[in-house]
Amino acid sequence: MTLALTLAMALGAAVGVDMPATTPGQLEGRPSPADASPLQALVDNAANGATIEVGPGEYAGDLLIDHPLRLVGHGRPRLVGSGAGSVVRVRAADVVLEGFDIDGRGGGDLGRDSAGVHVSTPRVTVRDCRIANTLFGIYLRAADGARVARNVIRGIKDKSPGEKGSGIHVWNTDGFLLVDNELVDVRDGFYIQSSSHGYIRGNRAHDLRYGVHYMYSDDNVFEDNVFADSVAATVLMYSRHITFRRNRLLHNRGFASVGILFKACDDSLAEDNLVADNARGIFLEGSYRDVFRRNVVADSDTAIMLYDSCGDVRFAGNSFVGNLTSLTLVGKRTDTSFDGNYWSDNDEPDLDGDGVSDRPYVLGNLFDHFRGNLTAADLLAQSLAAAALARAERSFPVLEPIRAVDHAPLVRAPSLPLVPRPEPARRGSHRAALASALAALFVGITVVAGGRRRGDT
Repeated sequence: MTLALTLAMALGAAVGVDMPATTPGQLEGRPSPADASPLQALVDNAANGATIEVGPGEYAGDLLIDHPLRLVGHGRPRLVGSGAGSVVRVRAADVVLEGFDIDGRGGGDLGRDSAGVHVSTPRVTVRDCRIANTLFGIYLRAADGARVARNVIRGIKDKSPGEKGSGIHVWNTDGFLLVDNELVDVRDGFYIQSSSHGYIRGNRAHDLRYGVHYMYSDDNVFEDNVFADSVAATVLMYSRHITFRRNRLLHNRGFASVGILFKACDDSLAEDNLVADNARGIFLEGSYRDVFRRNVVADSDTAIMLYDSCGDVRFAGNSFVGNLTSLTLVGKRTDTSFDGNYWSDNDEPDLDGDGVSDRPYVLGNLFDHFRGNLTAADLLAQSLAAAALARAERSFPVLEPIRAVDHAPLVRAPSLPLVPRPEPARRGSHRAALASALAALFVGITVVAGGRRRGDT
């Protein structure tokens, strides 16, 4: 069994094998009179473009919006669904929904994509809502130009991932905006499929299966998001021209957990991200012409896991700090460029003082090569035998794996002012000590980089 297939089984995703795309279910229509909200009559009687203001209180039942209008809640009115389907069903363009608490009562049908808010029309805005106990939080189905902002979505806590949907599900939608949302206790934070030209900024997704589950979607931008405490932070597949900038990917731990995973993702850019305390920081398979620059990858078991099915990938100006292994290479070749990065375990001198080690830095060692091609070797990763094998291989390179080399390794951590700092520890969290350690590590990198620059002047 290959490591890719092992990872696929552990993650519940097809890393290394094809993964089926999802197909939307039958579109939900008007709720029955018995299941309808008391607001339904107000909506039905409102003129196109009207604003309906809803005061505090609880409104039980499901709601269909089938013509353009603004539905605005004041004092956090609660829309409590019937439990039979989506609580709010938007079936007209140019609708705005804002200011509501929405409760799905833990009901609905996954096969029909039941959600807190289900949208199947263009130019719809959903903002400042709190959605809980729904299978999907917000479902965008062919909803071009959708705007989803400042919502808090909490799924059904006592269901397993396979029994619930995503926080924000985007299907066949162009030009969407997802900003400043918080997603927790859903299956995947964001599920994005066949949807391009989107902007995903300032969101926080945690305690999930995947922070982002993503496929067949081009030209999307992820900026300033936090993906934490999940099985995998981001799983990005079969796409092109992704920009991944200033995100924090933290504490994604487990046998097969990853920070950034690119499978068959080409011509993409990851820059100025903080990737810390993950089982694997960066995972690349079948991807071409990607650039990773000015990222911090720290305190992970493996900084980079790279398959030889990748081509013309470039790492430059990154800081790799405190990782157990710099690189695990799976396969027999690589043309990936690693020149010009900082590696905290590089002990080569810089006698001429130009800031670059006098000799190249070889990423990984013979034992790391075995780990990449023999899953069971992980059991011995911290053993004396592994250390002895690595030392012997450096001294007497009789067995020569394919080498990955940084020909111009930096002797000090570069200044990376755009990389976000670690998050403050959540009070009472079991991550508090680790978060403090990461913060100290980040400060240490900054101090060392600054101190050495002053010493060179």
